[in-house]
Amino acid sequence: MALIVGIGGTNRPGSSSERLTEAALDHARELGAETRMFGGAALAALPHFAPESPERTAGERELVEAVRAADGLIIASPGYHGGVSGLVKNAIDLLEDLRGDARPYFDGRAVGLIVTAAGWQAGGVTLQALRGIIHAMRGWPTPMGVAINSIEQKPFGADGAVTDEAIAGQLKMLAGQVMGFAQR
Repeated sequence: MALIVGIGGTNRPGSSSERLTEAALDHARELGAETRMFGGAALAALPHFAPESPERTAGERELVEAVRAADGLIIASPGYHGGVSGLVKNAIDLLEDLRGDARPYFDGRAVGLIVTAAGWQAGGVTLQALRGIIHAMRGWPTPMGVAINSIEQKPFGADGAVTDEAIAGQLKMLAGQVMGFAQR
């Protein structure tokens, strides 16, 4: 069974990026994956990455071990001023601990990317930045990347579920691409 790890969220409970990551993980589970989610609260609890210090908290070790075992990932970030959020970037930076592994960083793994931003420009720039980070860390960004303009698009219904059919379809395609690669 493939393990797909989700990383995404903000300091705000129930943020769009966290809920969209969960929705993509739901699709991966439908395709037979085991999933693990590191949302905003888990990311906010991580100390600032300090490469010179080998000491790690339980939360840091948990994230690193989950990614080490992962067959694929789904990462979501809000687009803050055209860039990846500090919480998400700090979690990615922590994965420097995987550099000496037989499968370093994201090597051989597909990584689906989701961005929420208040405008298309910030969404596109942040998605491109995440793609660059994943490439630099030897990963395979999926062809489908999801950028959501929170000014023009409203993905969620009153119950909090993704109700926008186009967005739901994109998340399903993204999860399918991550799973397709993970199962190869």
